[in-house]
Amino acid sequence: MTEPLPDPAAVEPPLDPREKVKTFPTTSGVYLMKDARGRVIYVGKAVNLRSRAGSYFTKQALIDRRTCDLIPEICDIDFLSTDNEVDALLLEARLIKDVQPRFNSELKDDKTFPYLEIFIREPFPRVEFTRKPRPRGTKLYGPFTNARKLRGAIAVLQKIFRFRNCSLDIRPEDERWRWFRPCLLASIQQCTAPCNLRVSKEEYRRDIRRLIMFLEGKKSRLFRELKTEMQTAATELKFEKAARLRDQITALENLNLRGNLDEHAQPEVFQIDPKKGVRGLQKIFELTEPPRRIEGMDIAHLQGGETVASLVQFIDGLPFKHGYKRFKIRSVDGVDDFASMREVVSRRFRRLQQEGEVFPDVLLIDGGKGQLSSAMEAFKDLGITPPFVISLAKREEEIFLPGESEPKILSKHSFALRLLQYVRDESHRFAQQYHHLLRKRSTFED
Repeated sequence: MTEPLPDPAAVEPPLDPREKVKTFPTTSGVYLMKDARGRVIYVGKAVNLRSRAGSYFTKQALIDRRTCDLIPEICDIDFLSTDNEVDALLLEARLIKDVQPRFNSELKDDKTFPYLEIFIREPFPRVEFTRKPRPRGTKLYGPFTNARKLRGAIAVLQKIFRFRNCSLDIRPEDERWRWFRPCLLASIQQCTAPCNLRVSKEEYRRDIRRLIMFLEGKKSRLFRELKTEMQTAATELKFEKAARLRDQITALENLNLRGNLDEHAQPEVFQIDPKKGVRGLQKIFELTEPPRRIEGMDIAHLQGGETVASLVQFIDGLPFKHGYKRFKIRSVDGVDDFASMREVVSRRFRRLQQEGEVFPDVLLIDGGKGQLSSAMEAFKDLGITPPFVISLAKREEEIFLPGESEPKILSKHSFALRLLQYVRDESHRFAQQYHHLLRKRSTFED
């Protein structure tokens, strides 16, 4: 016996999408617009689903060139709620990739959609925003429809998973990275500073794996893993590790309290890229080859009137602390930076000449014209051909070259300038440490 067909008059007609959006929640999520055949033709995200989806059914949307073709084809609309805006952004990207709605591609601007790219083959994988993803060797997430919100999401996730977004070529087997100065993100706890080898390759890659779990929507599994590892760390009395895992769990739970992603602009980070800095120096100063070895000198005055000098050495743009030296000034009475610089340059390069050692490719003097002139006088008195010598003045970051009256000014964003500043600041720091070493009976180079 077959069941009677329902009375057509008793079946409620589908709710008009204009009315349906009024029933949507005011929480974050993703909305899906469908055509007469039930196909998803557009996917969008929202901080407030009711408000955002409802904005498509206004007079303005009908005449807006970006939406005028879409609106007449909308016959139904659905939504998927999320816990926060970051989840909405990621869910939108996954749905666009899987469903490939027609209007998501037609409504884009002239630029390609942005992606989040993870360089998984690197020892310490970096995470980048990109519009030109690599064809292989990386893990891609996207496309995303809002570049600003993607940048904001990366900044938020970086506070939790503390990954790097710089382009440094970090090799854990190269010990020189232990003396590299991390950028601002390490100081504000947004990066574990693999550039300074503060985190092992295994620990860093574990954080990247967890980031990938989050990006792929495996949040429940991620929470279980973090809580289990935290409990294990506490049982084994590894309290620092347990505390970090606890903070990570709390940060994930509080994602919905982080506000509008548009407001999460990344702090400006003056990253020092050794390779780019070295290549920049070669180009700016028209050197025949990239300067592999850079030495920096500074003069410091201590309590009691003693004057000391420091020498720091960088190889391929990275600090080489085995090459650091300190000098106690002997021939100068009182405070005389120029005479002190003449003495230390003479002592350093006389020793190199006597021992048949190779001169550095670049000698950087901390100071202005006077300090540079004093250094060049030392070379003249020794009767030797100097290497490429320049000075860097602190106040205006002016670069002085021998025989040139006017200083050279580089962009503050120049990788070459940043490398020179790093060498200069490191020589200054090393000189200022002297009074601590006096207590430890430090020895100085003859």
